[in-house]
Amino acid sequence: MKLTSIIAIYVLFWVFSAFIVMPFGIRTHDEAGIEKTPGQADSAPANFDARRIALRASVLALVLCGMYYANYVNGWIVPGDLNLFGEPPEAAKV
Repeated sequence: MKLTSIIAIYVLFWVFSAFIVMPFGIRTHDEAGIEKTPGQADSAPANFDARRIALRASVLALVLCGMYYANYVNGWIVPGDLNLFGEPPEAAKV
């Protein structure tokens, strides 16, 4: 596998991971006991920290990308293993 392919797969895993880790640890102003700005949404986060999310997403993406690469090298799961519906029925002979 080329280095550019590994980087592209890592970036895809990073974006996916960022959306997964984003809601963890977030508290609203009511939960944090902080006064809200007039017109502010009730669900707006009070303690959003992009650096923390980026770090968590980077670690998770590194683990997932490492598992993907290990599977690519060792061939643990191949496309034939993912045949969930069995063999296709044979075409009717005319």
